[in-house]
Amino acid sequence: MAGLRLVGFLTASFIATVISASLNGMNINSAPFRCWYYRITAKIVGLRIVVRGVQSTAKPQLVVSNHISYFDIVVLGSQIAGDFVAKADIAKWPVFGVMAKAGRSVFIDRRRSATDNARDQIQERLDDGDTLIMFPESTSGDGNHMKTFKSALFTVAERRVTDAAGYTGNVVVQPVSIAYTRLNGLPLGVGWRPFVAWYGDMEMGPHLWHVAKLGTLTVELTFHTPVTLAAFPNRKALAAHCDQVVRTGMAQLLAGRAA
Repeated sequence: MAGLRLVGFLTASFIATVISASLNGMNINSAPFRCWYYRITAKIVGLRIVVRGVQSTAKPQLVVSNHISYFDIVVLGSQIAGDFVAKADIAKWPVFGVMAKAGRSVFIDRRRSATDNARDQIQERLDDGDTLIMFPESTSGDGNHMKTFKSALFTVAERRVTDAAGYTGNVVVQPVSIAYTRLNGLPLGVGWRPFVAWYGDMEMGPHLWHVAKLGTLTVELTFHTPVTLAAFPNRKALAAHCDQVVRTGMAQLLAGRAA
């Protein structure tokens, strides 16, 4: 079963990469197609996705989420027709790097000296009315705990943009919590979550094979109330708010107490 899942995943990903690259080359928005691809991929690899809350329809917008695994991309991508903000080194990864490029990911170098360039890339996409998905922890966690959101990545929230209706204001920011809660229908306990998460110096190949053998993973995500910088004194306060909302939402999902 694990072998069939991986073959199906790689085959679907190859086809999707070619189609996405072709659509991008014709200046056709490939986001809706990629959303469909991620939904198919979720079924292939055994992800059962449970969605709570209401997704914002604002454009442009910035979606910020906690980060646990590379499967987060499949989960969020299946629900949000947007582009991911990713670390620059991902562009060099075999297979996944090619997929990320075809998916119009924004690759940023998170060294302090490259912050301005990263901000400009993100702002250009927002000016075009795109939805961007970002993991402000800048790394992935163990599935039990969340790292602090880096406020520097919220600099783009200071940008004033004009939406489709002609309203000019700050970028809409929607916090999203994600948690891996069940394995084959049974609660995924504290001790098992780190085996599902991908973090630290884990190698992707062995980890992907391990997870493919486990069975069906239930992943839950909660869309929280959208906000803008206008409601906060500065971007650090905005980052702290999003951090707390996402952190609380993750804890509720893991405890089975989400609304």
